[in-house]
Amino acid sequence: MSGNAQGVRGSWVVTLLVAGSLLAGCSAHEADGTPSAKGGSSSPGSPAATAAPSAGASPASAVFTPDASLVPRTAADGRVLADSVVLAPGDWGRGFVAQSPAASAAGTWAVLDDACRWEREKLPHGVLASSSRYSMLPAGDGRGTVKVTAAATVHASVLGADDQLGTTLEEVLRCPEQQPRSDERITGLNSLGTPFGAREQEYADDSVLEAGEFTGNGGSAQPYRWMVARLGTVVVAVSVTGAKGNTEQELTQLGADALAKMLERIQQRLKGK
Repeated sequence: MSGNAQGVRGSWVVTLLVAGSLLAGCSAHEADGTPSAKGGSSSPGSPAATAAPSAGASPASAVFTPDASLVPRTAADGRVLADSVVLAPGDWGRGFVAQSPAASAAGTWAVLDDACRWEREKLPHGVLASSSRYSMLPAGDGRGTVKVTAAATVHASVLGADDQLGTTLEEVLRCPEQQPRSDERITGLNSLGTPFGAREQEYADDSVLEAGEFTGNGGSAQPYRWMVARLGTVVVAVSVTGAKGNTEQELTQLGADALAKMLERIQQRLKGK
């Protein structure tokens, strides 16, 4: 699976590949388990931002085989798994709080319509559950507000989950400019698909990384990242919208940390004894 990476700036490709390498390592954390810099990101030039994490990290891997008896088969079981995997504000790092609204409506998932606008629609057949939570790191210390989203979707089959990754790639080709809300725009989107084993991707069965710019409420354009990964029948995703004073490297690290944490949770909940 491959995205529309051909012809884009080399720096963008490097950014996405760096995100993949960060995911593979699950990133470095302090001894108490919190991220090593404000907002869960490492400072530019620090070892955690430029090298592999400590040996203590335990990345999710496509070699993981879930216990078949634990894989959700019903909507109720799917909801339990999705809600237990998706990140709450405190899971992102110190200082994060809930946005308003704080979570998606039950029984819905996000769909990009024909006009390239994001809408919430009822879950289709084959999707057991989907849960999204919206958090932010308020402005302070010379930095603007960083907004983040964490989502987890549980499918009834691996094929259905894989189709979601394929659709994600196709959406960027169809809609390089997207509208999350009436006063928000995401522009200049590019995507890169990396299945297990490609470009040394060993943290998920499949993944898609996107990069673009976000503009909201008449403000200036800010970096935008969207990271999606699949383990078996479960798809997890994070979005990170930057703000003044936050580097692209910090935002990429923040998203990679979050996605890796959700992939680990999938393994923890679906592994056999």
